Amino acid sequence: MTVQDIPLNDGTTIPQLGFGVFQIDPAETQAAVEKALEVGYRHLDTAKIYRNEGGVGAALAASGLDRDDVFVTTKLWNSNQGYDSTLAAFDASMDRLGLEVLDLYLIHWPTPEKDLFVDTWKAFEKLKADGRVRSIGVSNFRVQDLQRLLDEGLTVPSVNQIELHPALTQDALRAFHAEHDIATEAWSPLAQGAVLDEQAVLDAADAHDATPGQVVLAWHLAQGNIVFPKSVTPERIESNFGATDVSLSDDEIAAISSINRDERVGPDPSTLN
Repeated sequence: MTVQDIPLNDGTTIPQLGFGVFQIDPAETQAAVEKALEVGYRHLDTAKIYRNEGGVGAALAASGLDRDDVFVTTKLWNSNQGYDSTLAAFDASMDRLGLEVLDLYLIHWPTPEKDLFVDTWKAFEKLKADGRVRSIGVSNFRVQDLQRLLDEGLTVPSVNQIELHPALTQDALRAFHAEHDIATEAWSPLAQGAVLDEQAVLDAADAHDATPGQVVLAWHLAQGNIVFPKSVTPERIESNFGATDVSLSDDEIAAISSINRDERVGPDPSTLN
């Protein structure tokens, strides 16, 4: 099983399949991440608000893996937006992770009513210029939020991490990403399981002797999305990694894409403030 590296617009690369720790209990995080690293995952995605950066860092330290072999992402929480508070929050996250340099730092939500993400992004640019983070990006940004950064003449984000799955294909936003060389990361890639019983998914699972979860992850991979399913179950952690062995046909990809109904399972970035 081989995980592809996706090139980013700043010259770095990111493993396309990773392991996410959203909603994993802090007490269970280290064991889950250690299992993921044992299986072969080399991309870890956490956030301050998940309260488990410490477990991710502990697992990484216990793994014995070379630091440069594992790609680590964390995110700035909404209450920490603003120039100076961003720099302080970054230091705190790095202390919890036990790292000197971060691979990717994301603004977690645009929080449009607060209107702080431009100043926040300037702090991100400083962290990158100082060599403390290799790549900077955003999460849950809409087209108008990304355009605002471009209009301000600021660095184009390397990635935008968005809710994305067969029931919410985000075609217009993904087209904007492609136009500006912004990589698309998908959170809630399985729609919290809501798309696993769709007929197009079940048909492809039967055809490839795969699980529905593997099929949906393979759908993401085939479209170039960066994806990081989460689980605390060792068998599921291994099964998800097996998605790299599932090669869907164009017809199967189109059938799964046709599930789209613009249906979210998470918050709307237009209203989350």
